[in-house]
Amino acid sequence: AVMVTGDDKEAVMSTARELAAQFWKVRSQFEFVATTMPWQQTIDSAVRSTSRPFYISDMGDNPTAGGAGDVTWTINKLLADARFSTGTGPMVIYASIPGEELVAQAVQAGVGGNVDGYAGAKVDARFSPPAHITGTVHSIVKGDKDAEIEVVIKSGSLYIIVVKKRKPYHDEVDFTRLGLDPRKADIVVDKIGYLQPDLYRMQKGWIMALTPGGVDQAIEQLPYKRIRRPMYPFDKNMEAPDLEPKLIPVSKRQAE
Repeated sequence: AVMVTGDDKEAVMSTARELAAQFWKVRSQFEFVATTMPWQQTIDSAVRSTSRPFYISDMGDNPTAGGAGDVTWTINKLLADARFSTGTGPMVIYASIPGEELVAQAVQAGVGGNVDGYAGAKVDARFSPPAHITGTVHSIVKGDKDAEIEVVIKSGSLYIIVVKKRKPYHDEVDFTRLGLDPRKADIVVDKIGYLQPDLYRMQKGWIMALTPGGVDQAIEQLPYKRIRRPMYPFDKNMEAPDLEPKLIPVSKRQAE
């Protein structure tokens, strides 16, 4: 809906009509700020690319967009991918997954120690179960205002950031303070939408992956049950809707 307010009836009506017509006219012109792909196409493209570092936005669980931040769908895909199962595979940094128990285990094991535990899917387990992560503790950092404790676990060629509490990773220093150099990584997978300026300046390739989660950007695939149909973009061939403005009476409280 297009809402226009004012005290000139004709101006309000004509402006609403004009705005509605313009929105309808450009309805098919929406574009993301980067290339979007389903996950498998995304990770295959990133592996094939010679542009390094290659950034992947794990968009469906972006915590700063309202995602839970603990959806494990993507990290489970990476853990199951044989290309990253050994230390000789492409270096991938994954940011991040909450796992308080695994963090505690890593702190107890210390840097260089081994861990075997689970992380994620405590808040949002709709898409994938907790991630089973085994590996070596690469680093431990305490005191972050959001995460409280961050650990990096090396599993195969994956460097997985596991946090006590969810945290967005928007700047280069978020990685370097953990002993990670994203500029030297082959691939960086980040729970983010568009790249923040610091990350954008660093990337040499970038795809926004259409991954599942609370803020899934593949809108047409969402299982809506109570929307009024037809509705764009779910019904791309729908007839033009009635764009004539409707006046809403002033409430009695406002009139008083």
